[in-house]
Amino acid sequence: MPKAMARHILVKTEAEAVQLKKRIASGEAFDVLAKKYSTCPSGKKGGDLGEVRPGQMVRSIDQVIFKKPLREVHGPVKSQFGYHLVQVFYRD
Repeated sequence: MPKAMARHILVKTEAEAVQLKKRIASGEAFDVLAKKYSTCPSGKKGGDLGEVRPGQMVRSIDQVIFKKPLREVHGPVKSQFGYHLVQVFYRD
């Protein structure tokens, strides 16, 4: 079964996610922003989700983790929890 290593930032609004994505693109550290702004418990670990397998995350996030290019910041991705920025380090 495939697995991947990813991290994410979860916020309430799309506008907030867009703003954070711009800050990351301009050089701010993903993990620092995750610790400060993410509403997910993983935010305390810089957004680190660890290794995940298909079906462990909500469908919209699963799609990013297992189908989108590696090492890019994807999003905002909407789920029932809010808006996510997702970065995938590897998958196999």
